[in-house]
Amino acid sequence: MTLNKKLIMQLFIVHIFIIAISNYLVQFSFEISNFYFTWSMFTFPIVILATDLTVRLSNKYNARAVIGLAYIPAVIVSIYLADWRIGLASGTAYLIGQLLDVFVFQKIRENTDTWWIAPAISTVFANIIDTYSFFGMAFANGTDEFMAENWIHIATTDLIFKIIVSVVLFLPLYGILLSYLQNKIK
Repeated sequence: MTLNKKLIMQLFIVHIFIIAISNYLVQFSFEISNFYFTWSMFTFPIVILATDLTVRLSNKYNARAVIGLAYIPAVIVSIYLADWRIGLASGTAYLIGQLLDVFVFQKIRENTDTWWIAPAISTVFANIIDTYSFFGMAFANGTDEFMAENWIHIATTDLIFKIIVSVVLFLPLYGILLSYLQNKIK
């Protein structure tokens, strides 16, 4: 099954919107019990959910098309909302992380009929690559002294909670949306 152009454009807009919000929110950290977080840990996993649904309901080529279309506009919007370093880091990490997600998701999907295994595993890999790539490029040796000194700690904390949020909240949501969309497409 292939996605029509209208749906690809809608997914393109969803990706840009989520990336823009996440890149704005990543600038704001908060602390709970000596753990530093950014608000983007709650928003960015949604883009991985959207990518995984695209691969499952369509194919890896359509998912890659959405990622490719969203790359440049997402960088531009992120630079506008945050700054050039965050925008470029975000775009690069998004591109690498999402393409890895599509690759891992498709490989696992080809080898199992269990609906939740591919999104669970691919989400973990995508979040690892995206999180450390982004934080390293955006904040290592940057002008924000706090983020430059603490980016590894913040990235690790964000990663752990992104994975928890993805598995506890978004994986069940993925299952619900998958069921709904499969019934709607039939």
